[in-house]
Amino acid sequence: MSLAAFLAAWALHLVAAASPGPAILMSARTGVTEGFRTGLFLAMGLGLGAVIWAVAALFGLAVLFQVAPALLWGFKIAGGLFLLWIALSMWRHAPEPLATPTEGDVPRGALSALWLGIATQLANPKPAVFFGAVFVGTVPPGTSWPWLAALLVAVFLNEVACNTLVARLFSFDGPRRAYARMKTGIDRSFGGILAILGLKIAVS
Repeated sequence: MSLAAFLAAWALHLVAAASPGPAILMSARTGVTEGFRTGLFLAMGLGLGAVIWAVAALFGLAVLFQVAPALLWGFKIAGGLFLLWIALSMWRHAPEPLATPTEGDVPRGALSALWLGIATQLANPKPAVFFGAVFVGTVPPGTSWPWLAALLVAVFLNEVACNTLVARLFSFDGPRRAYARMKTGIDRSFGGILAILGLKIAVS
């Protein structure tokens, strides 16, 4: 694999990682509701989830889905239901006031945020399609292990960087105060968008 091919694969995934979707939405909401620290661990979980999809694609996930299309269908249904469950939770708890540091600790621990990030990424078949149909096409046959390892590190860093940036931007006092004033409407809007994404994933 040449350096040019590596940079092409890196840039392609960076664009995909930065595109709006469940991961970016979850990062924004976590940043504004639970702060940058929790958003950082969420971003790391999203990065690990992307690496899992990338590894699966590099080892024949696309071929598996072609041989057993029902498996992809099952992934879509399960992923869509998971996102719908998160959306429903957002909607139900929307009227609850935003917790402040004086009212208690951040409700979600580091490990919980990490697992939420992994689950959110794995629940979305979009990365599976991207890595299986697009990303793998940029990796030449016979690519050596060091290049493959470098690609996986690049995937992880792309996801972490994009989602950390979003969480950080939404964790500042200005966005947080604005969110506190309009929490019910914003949470229900976020939940509605996530529900639409979940339905789209499940039926596409």
